[in-house]
This record gives sequence, C-alpha cells and structure tokens, in this order.
Amino acid sequence: MVVRAAPTCPRCFGPVQEPSAWSSAWRCPRHGDVPPYGTRPPSPASLTSIRQSATVPVWLPWPLPAGWLVTGFGEAGDERSGVRGSVVALSGPSITHGPADLLLVAEEPGVGLGAAYAGLPGPDPGEGVGAGPPHAKVNVNGHPTPLWCVPDVPGDRAAYAGEALGRWLWAIAWPPDAGWLLVLAQLALADFRDVEWDVPFGALSPRLVAA
Repeated sequence: MVVRAAPTCPRCFGPVQEPSAWSSAWRCPRHGDVPPYGTRPPSPASLTSIRQSATVPVWLPWPLPAGWLVTGFGEAGDERSGVRGSVVALSGPSITHGPADLLLVAEEPGVGLGAAYAGLPGPDPGEGVGAGPPHAKVNVNGHPTPLWCVPDVPGDRAAYAGEALGRWLWAIAWPPDAGWLLVLAQLALADFRDVEWDVPFGALSPRLVAA
C-alpha cells in the first residue's frame, strides 16, 4: 500500500476539514470546498496508484532528459471525485550548473495546484497565458503545445503554463534558468495513464513538500 501524506488544501497547502454528516466535501478555512491534496513518494506503486485514479493527465517527459529522475508525485482529489490535479516531480542537472527541480502539473480549472507551487494566489494562470506568441513549446502526443511564461512569480523559480487535453498544464522550475530546459529541449510529454514504461526514481524532491 502506498502511504499518501496527510491531506491539505491544493491552493495554500494548509489543513483541511474532513467530510462530515453535513457535507461530503473537504473544506479549507480560507478557500472553501477543495479537492484534498497529498504527496506520494517516488516509487512504482505511487505511479500505479495515481495512474489508476487520475481523471487528468499524469505528464512525464519521455524520454527523460539526460541525468534526470522522477522524484515524487502529488494528487488533488478523493475517492468520490477522482484525481482532479496531478503533480509529477523531477530532479536533475540545470542548464548552467548545479541541481534543478521541475514540477509538471495537470489540473482542472479552479484546482489551484500550479499557482500554489508557482507562488501565486491563483487559482489559474491569469490573463497573460494565451496572449501573444508563446515562450516555449512542448510536444504532447505528437502535437506542439504552447506554453507562456507566467509573470510575477518569486525570483527563485520560473513558471510556464498552457493548455493540453482540455486541462491546465504547468511547468514550475527551480532555479529559474532550469526553465530553459523547456525552451531548448522542447520536451516530449507522455500521459502515463496510457503507458507502462520503467521509470528511474530518485530521492523525494524537496520542492514537492517544501510548500
């Protein structure tokens, strides 16, 4: 059995109240009814669990960039609603020097995971996404998919957002120059609900749980 972290709010990572006799929803004191969010360790069992319950894509770059490993998962949702937001954490070398971390988020509008990890109030990317030429592209199921750089994020990270398969797609990178991985490598993303490949795992990403 895969142990999932205690549920939190996907918008602020604060505590949530469990469903009760009066409501079937999880509730955040700040944001009202929310799908409960929890992280999972990097393991085949975690990947299988999120793959089976997700109603949104579970994006992984495939093939992985050289030196990169899968370092954890996150999911927003419960047995009643299914997973409405997924997070895949990856870690590897940055474009310049030192270690880098990347979170790939797929979510329904209003969930707020991408914005929370990007350090924004959210819940969605905002008006700048989709306006003007894109700043990067990823390959999704053989189709170039545009991403726009999200403004006003904290200086220790870069965030890109767009739309894929009718859901928000976020890519949040630490340090900021790790975002150039998206621009230079033009990553190909695979929805791991549909495939079963052997994935290399590393230690749990600190970015996944630090929020």
